[in-house]
Amino acid sequence: MMRWIDRLSPISQRRLLTFYKNRRAYWSLIIFSILFTISMGAELIANDKPILISYQDDFYFPAFTYYPETTFGGDFDTAADYRDPYIKDLIEADGWILWPLIPYSYNTHIHNLPQPAPSPPSQRNWLGTDDQARDVVARIIYGFRISILFALVLAFGSAVIGVTVGAIQGYYGGKIDLLGQRFLEIWSSLPVLFLLIILASIITPNFWWLLGIMLLFSWTSLVDVVRAEFLRGRNLDYVRAARALGVSNPKIILRHVLPNAMVATMTFMPFLLTGAITTLTSLDFLGFGLPPGSPSLGELVAQGKNNLHAPWLALSAFSVLSLMLTLLVFIGEGVRDAFDPRLINKQ
Repeated sequence: MMRWIDRLSPISQRRLLTFYKNRRAYWSLIIFSILFTISMGAELIANDKPILISYQDDFYFPAFTYYPETTFGGDFDTAADYRDPYIKDLIEADGWILWPLIPYSYNTHIHNLPQPAPSPPSQRNWLGTDDQARDVVARIIYGFRISILFALVLAFGSAVIGVTVGAIQGYYGGKIDLLGQRFLEIWSSLPVLFLLIILASIITPNFWWLLGIMLLFSWTSLVDVVRAEFLRGRNLDYVRAARALGVSNPKIILRHVLPNAMVATMTFMPFLLTGAITTLTSLDFLGFGLPPGSPSLGELVAQGKNNLHAPWLALSAFSVLSLMLTLLVFIGEGVRDAFDPRLINKQ
């Protein structure tokens, strides 16, 4: 670890040290990384299919591969129902089954509940079930993963487009900058949420459809920051010297001006993540987000509103969203301080 850090430039080392000294941001990053890693292995933690089956000296992985029940001595070529006592007895007669920690997936409808759904927390269902008899913990784990992946992809795409547009406007200036600013004023004034609701009522939304529509509008938040850095940096002495030596404009943008502009971009990224998560949750809450049945934190919030007699639904959704957004905000503050030249110079 230390050898890898030693290879970094002195300013990068000081930035890492500044971030490390911000204990709130440092521990928020560790906690968030642990939670995200756990959610990425959701199929190994919460699944209604076994992780591993040993049958007749062979190993099977039902969580990732389809097996008909005839594989284990059943009668039909349909998918094996591993919760069926008949199939379980066939497998355990000549092998064993390794179940995940939570034997339910996000779409598993649980039968034989002690109370009508939504049922309260119990030893079987740690946070209870929703109004469709689905395990709340399993849906939170899968919903957490979808929210973070959606936010990461959206933030990355927004950064690519926003940095590119801001760099072109700020470096070349003139009519390009003037026309670009007028276009941004019109484009950013459009009611994004209303447009998403209208389009969702026409086309059945899915993960990539929502991502594409939100990407059309989210990149504008980065343009002004990058544009300001390029307007300032294009007249610096080393940029003028590079231009006098005949260096092409694309090389000047990428090698000389862009690294300074990325400082402001990096400090803005965690807040783009929180905005993307909030927007996706709002759309799911209103019923215009992911398809019905998808593991969604916004849908869990809506269930909490519709089932006030089941407070564990609202409390679970509120706790997860609060923790997720709080960790990202703390990480964003740490990144902002790490790239602040006033704090770096104090090291």
